[in-house]
Amino acid sequence: MEPHSLGAVNDAAIGMFDSGVGGLTVARAVIDQLPGEQVLYIGDTANTPYGPRPVQEVRRLALSIMDELVDSGVKMLVIACNTASAAVLHDARSRYTRDKGVPVVEVIHPAARAAARVTRNGRVGLIATQGTVDSNAYADALAAVPGVHLFSQACPRFVELAERGITTGPEVMATAEEYLAPVKAADVDTLILGCTHYPLLAGPISYVMGEDVTLVTSSQETAKDVYRELARRDLLRDPDAPAPRHEFRATGDPDSFAVLARRFLGPEVGRVRRVEPTPAAVAPGPEVPLAHAGESAPAVAPPDPALVPNSSEDPA
Repeated sequence: MEPHSLGAVNDAAIGMFDSGVGGLTVARAVIDQLPGEQVLYIGDTANTPYGPRPVQEVRRLALSIMDELVDSGVKMLVIACNTASAAVLHDARSRYTRDKGVPVVEVIHPAARAAARVTRNGRVGLIATQGTVDSNAYADALAAVPGVHLFSQACPRFVELAERGITTGPEVMATAEEYLAPVKAADVDTLILGCTHYPLLAGPISYVMGEDVTLVTSSQETAKDVYRELARRDLLRDPDAPAPRHEFRATGDPDSFAVLARRFLGPEVGRVRRVEPTPAAVAPGPEVPLAHAGESAPAVAPPDPALVPNSSEDPA
């Protein structure tokens, strides 16, 4: 590749999307960890939430958004949504990485790897939406790690509380106590926040779980994967380039998205533009469970045995 062309690619934005605003916690982590990079984020607010939708529909919606991002010239795709990560990863890596050379990063495997690395007793908790829990995507990701048992709990109201901006107070604490009681009873020492909304509630979640439980956020771990992938491919933006300019788009009402986006991300969110991606053509297929829809992604490699002692207890 010619140097001029390489520079143009490196200066391109990182494309990110979610069914709504939760993925902005991933955008926040990427901006913090890679302050020189530019982000182009699309929230598919016209079709949120993805969780209750059939897998084929999630695939079609997600591929439409990713087509829009690739057509806009991004150098990387970040699936900042747990449901979409489980449903569309195989398609995305075939459609964009293999066919067009655009790397794809998702949110499930980075968090699962981190949890396997830091757990001391092999008992890992997962809190997520019902759709993500039902997908078994995290269980599949951790299946190859000996001695690790996963205890999952759906926490649907956490999303509502985060989007309403209620991140502390009696309502949050009562909800956290209710949802987290079964996970605490399982004696986990590590808890995966398996929804991109949940970092906004990290304070009360950590308080309820106790200081001996390590929280693992998909947003922070995904941002580390973004850095590694860009560095490996020599796609990091020139540090002497002009200050980055982030762009935000929504498929629904842009003003409503902007209000929530500033709550999740901060003042980096300026004007939001509305987009209507062209529906993606998706090859017909069986309505397989989400757990198998992205199974081409590698399972989490077993960590150093010293980090995860084998457990004699029955798996969850």
